[in-house]
Amino acid sequence: MVINLLEHIGALIINTHVVYTSGKHGSTYVNKDAIYPHTQITAAICKAMAEPFFNEAIDAVLAPAIGGVLLGHGIAAALSAHQKKEIISVYAESTLDKTFVIKRGYDQLIAGRKVLVAEDILTTGGSVRKVVAAARNIPCEIIGVSALCNRGGVTADDLGAVPTLVSLFNLTLESWEPSDCPLCQKQVPINSAVGKGQNTKRYGLTFGCLD
Repeated sequence: MVINLLEHIGALIINTHVVYTSGKHGSTYVNKDAIYPHTQITAAICKAMAEPFFNEAIDAVLAPAIGGVLLGHGIAAALSAHQKKEIISVYAESTLDKTFVIKRGYDQLIAGRKVLVAEDILTTGGSVRKVVAAARNIPCEIIGVSALCNRGGVTADDLGAVPTLVSLFNLTLESWEPSDCPLCQKQVPINSAVGKGQNTKRYGLTFGCLD
């Protein structure tokens, strides 16, 4: 089972006290960076993410940099092996105004083509929605979105009404404002190895609010 595998390699951390990027606190953390050093596991995950689209007509896989690039490449390789044709892998880059742009000639490679978008973690879906919009402006046809984990209850409509959204697994992560965090109230130490909790090393904090 994917969740058990991720927990084994430290990519899914449960029963902890973590500070998310948003500043909220929680007890579960998806550490996607723990996946990629394991090449065989990464390849297996990418194949599993590609399988729902094995019978779709796809020319390219597009991912937002940085998070989805390795997954996008692996998904494209799995699709290529199954369909016995080259399916290219390209990526979109974020800009200073927090949109996404497809450059380096990749826009020309996918112009008028059928494109699958790949992402690692869906929280609000904002990044993928911007990538989908950038791709459609080229234009090209978005076939669907394949995600590793949907932890925000994101829907296909949230991503720009894409035809299909498939995630390898879904998580419902309860989170709290620091002032309401029951783990802080119990003085459970913050996990300083992941998330924004890494700042606790700098400030010498073990629990409580991080500004």
